[in-house]
Amino acid sequence: MLLRSALLADGRVVDIVLAGASITAVTPTGTPDLGPRPAPPLDESDSMDLTGYLVLPAPVEPHAHLDKALTADLVANPDGHLLGAIGAWTAAYPDRTVEEIAGRARRAALRNLAHGCRAIRTHVDVNEQIGLRGVQALLEVKAELAPLVELQLVALMGRPLPGPAGAANRRLLAQALELGVDVVGGCPHIDNDRHGHLDLALEAAAAYQRPLDLHMDENLEIDSLDLSYLAQRVGQTGFAHGVVASHCTSLSMQSAARQDEIARQVAEAGISVVTLPQTNLFLQARGWRCAPPRGLTALAALLEAGVNVAAGADNLQDPFNPVGRGDPLETAALLMMAGHLDADQAYRAISAGARQAMGLPPVCVEAGYPGELLAIKAGSVREAIASAPLDRLVFGGGRLIARTDTVTQISARN
Repeated sequence: MLLRSALLADGRVVDIVLAGASITAVTPTGTPDLGPRPAPPLDESDSMDLTGYLVLPAPVEPHAHLDKALTADLVANPDGHLLGAIGAWTAAYPDRTVEEIAGRARRAALRNLAHGCRAIRTHVDVNEQIGLRGVQALLEVKAELAPLVELQLVALMGRPLPGPAGAANRRLLAQALELGVDVVGGCPHIDNDRHGHLDLALEAAAAYQRPLDLHMDENLEIDSLDLSYLAQRVGQTGFAHGVVASHCTSLSMQSAARQDEIARQVAEAGISVVTLPQTNLFLQARGWRCAPPRGLTALAALLEAGVNVAAGADNLQDPFNPVGRGDPLETAALLMMAGHLDADQAYRAISAGARQAMGLPPVCVEAGYPGELLAIKAGSVREAIASAPLDRLVFGGGRLIARTDTVTQISARN
């Protein structure tokens, strides 16, 4: 497939050849020799004119909750707090069915795909109350959508996890992993035995040779430092299957020196940190009438230490976050406004940084890289993030996967 007259982020206008799942050539527009081509040779039907479109490595979503998506009008969270959302969602478990969860998850995943995401990592509740209903639903959606979007499923363990009281939850985790869940997850900060929860999650991930992706320190408490403990344990155990720490909002409440120290530990342990500005801006600092914290992690300290920083949307129109479009550019815009990143840093967090956190191969608009591309009607990365135009083409596997075209009509004055 030939993509003609595409604008790149560095200002070049190029022709791009996709063959199979890869980019085989990127040359200045009009160059006669486009390099290696697929067989049979390209004809006119394999060619698209992308004049007016900016072509970027496609974003991915490193942290979603598709089992909860699109329930904001079904499950209320009147006080807006994290624990209120957890309580409201848990109380709604009896109304959740495999069919209903799968239907909402499918709609949410396709919404992300239309915005450019060809890969989504989604957490799914696994606990005594809901059992494996969410896992069954998401495995069904994963198989159905595999030709279009890659879903990575994270078993989001309930509490308690350690001790006799956590035995049932631990059995469910093992069952979820045996069914095909890809990643071990959990929330140490809401378990009474935080370190015990973390240790058991790490042990399960090692035993099943799966990555670990934990909700960490999702609060504004000075003494919430589970991220530091995680970095120590990863170093001590030599865990080598990939570790992600999501949220980490309490890190922003530490002194600058403490931030730098923990960021260094995280970098040395090879842990990726996923910041989730949309949901944490909604949930955190409620009740702070004077100078409320923004509720994001310590982005500057992490980036300066060389930590891989990624960003995701987290919840999509549910009790934890009543808004959201399923668009990574919305996340990037919040990183610029609330996190003070520049446009390139913000886009990297939803693309290269997110891919690294998910264990996916890197993507550049260069020959030899996967052809996972987003073409969007914009003149720069900054404009794409600021305007988030819906006119988009999503490419993967050597073909056009999704396309959105918009029409604006303004009535002329009589």
